[in-house]
Amino acid sequence: MMLCVPESLETSRLILRQFRESDWQDLHLYYSSETATQFTVGRAFSEGETWRTLCSMVGHWQFRGYGPYAIEHKETGKVLGTAGFWYPNDWPEPEIKWALAPEYWGQGYASEAARGVQQAGRECMPDMRLISFIHSENHASIQLAKAIGAVFEKEVNFRGGLWHIYRHPS
Repeated sequence: MMLCVPESLETSRLILRQFRESDWQDLHLYYSSETATQFTVGRAFSEGETWRTLCSMVGHWQFRGYGPYAIEHKETGKVLGTAGFWYPNDWPEPEIKWALAPEYWGQGYASEAARGVQQAGRECMPDMRLISFIHSENHASIQLAKAIGAVFEKEVNFRGGLWHIYRHPS
C-alpha cells in the first residue's frame, strides 16, 4: 500500500515535522519526567534512552512510511514533544499518539497537534482505522481523545496494565 503521508504538517501555532538529531535535548524534557512518562514508558529515561527512542521514531518512518512528528513551536523553535502515527510490532493497531513535556501541558498544544494528525490520516490513510491506545488511568489523555472525537471501543490487558482503545473518526 502506497501512502502519501506528509513529512511535515502545519497548524496555527505548531510545525509537525520529522525529527532531527538535535531534537533529543528538547524531547528529553518529556522523557526525563516521571510524571509525564508514568502512563507511557513507565519511568523517566536517561539521556541515552531518549536519544535511542528518538532514533526508533525516525526508524518507524523508514519501516512503515509514516510515524511520529516532532512538535515544534512556531515562535520559539522549541520541540514540545511528539505527535503522529505509531504502530510498534506489539501494538493492537496503528494509532495517533501524543506526548508533551509537562511545562507545555494545559495550553492546547496536544489537541492542536492531534487534530492535525487526524486530518492527515483522513486524507492520506483513509482505509486505516486509527486508534489511540491509552493506559486506563491516564485521564488527561482520555479526556483529550474524547475532545478530538475519538470514541471508547474496549479495554485490553497490555504489559501488565489495563489499556483503552479509543477509535478516531474516519
